[in-house]
Amino acid sequence: MDRRPGPSVRLKLTISYAALLLIAGALLLAVVWLFLLRYVPREAISLGEPCEPGTGGRCPPTFFMPGRLDLWRAFAPKAALMMGLLLVFGLVGGWFLAGRMLAPLNQIAGATRIAAKGSLAHRIRMPGRRDEFRELADAFDSMLEQIEAHVGEHQRFAANASHELRTPLATMKTLLDVAQRDPSGCTPELVDRLSFVNARAIDLTEALLLLSRSGQRSFTREPVDLSLVAEEAAETLLPLAEERGIDIQVSGGLATAAGSPALLLQTAVNLLHNAIVHNLSEDGNVWITTTVDPDTAVLTVENTGARLTPHLVATLTEPFQRGNRRIRSDHAGVGLGLAIVENVVKAHDGRLTLAARPEGGLRVEVRLPSAEAAPA
Repeated sequence: MDRRPGPSVRLKLTISYAALLLIAGALLLAVVWLFLLRYVPREAISLGEPCEPGTGGRCPPTFFMPGRLDLWRAFAPKAALMMGLLLVFGLVGGWFLAGRMLAPLNQIAGATRIAAKGSLAHRIRMPGRRDEFRELADAFDSMLEQIEAHVGEHQRFAANASHELRTPLATMKTLLDVAQRDPSGCTPELVDRLSFVNARAIDLTEALLLLSRSGQRSFTREPVDLSLVAEEAAETLLPLAEERGIDIQVSGGLATAAGSPALLLQTAVNLLHNAIVHNLSEDGNVWITTTVDPDTAVLTVENTGARLTPHLVATLTEPFQRGNRRIRSDHAGVGLGLAIVENVVKAHDGRLTLAARPEGGLRVEVRLPSAEAAPA
């Protein structure tokens, strides 16, 4: 935004310092002057006998008290000189002090210009004790760190999304090239393969759209019973569990959270689907329970499976990360399930915790504010 040029803040502070110093000096001189006038007569007073002729200039001692006009004539030049010195001292000292006080602000402004050019790695790291400028610099550094992390996350997400989308599209192109070279060899198996690859690309696109929307807070909060959400998710994925020989056990009592029923149901379905697909144990089990803590509704999903390292568990909520990369079935997913869950939980002001089970498998805990304690 273009603005008309005006005096700098340093000049304004300098003038303010000098003006305050002049006002304080003038008030001090006025108080002293008024205090002295109380004890000074209006006219000068002279006591003693006048000198007589022939005394040779030696007169008897006399007493002389100056009047107010005499004092003013003697005091005014000195007061004017002192006020001039105060003005010069206020301007020079104010300019120096204003420069010292505004130096941290200039440093912050320089870092802002560097960040505006795209360099997010620059940090102010202002030394010294904590004051208003130090808090502003620390807040700016924290903001730059968050922006840099988000930009890096978005860049990785775009790269991973491009890679994931390129695979099914390249596969479809190859199959179509084969069909074009040999139209008579267009078998039902080829059509089925194209249909499967196309469905995977559609699922990935829908998951990307859901991931982009899941972190938004544009939903209406209402009481949602997590136990009913868990039962509905279990009924939805029961055919998949029976196909894989997985036993789903739903337990727990009433646990009412505040949020979007659709998003919380999607969260439970994603967690349960992840627990079923990555359950490599024969006759594996999945446990989904709901409990209530003070001001918190808790949804927990556990599954049997392979042992997971803490490093792997820490990366499972990143987009396109899969707990077991050997899975390549029709229901393996696109690697966005836990990323969507994390976004939904954050949008509900909740907390998502992942932990490897000692005996193998994963334990996922979702803590959401209860309907009574949730923010409006």
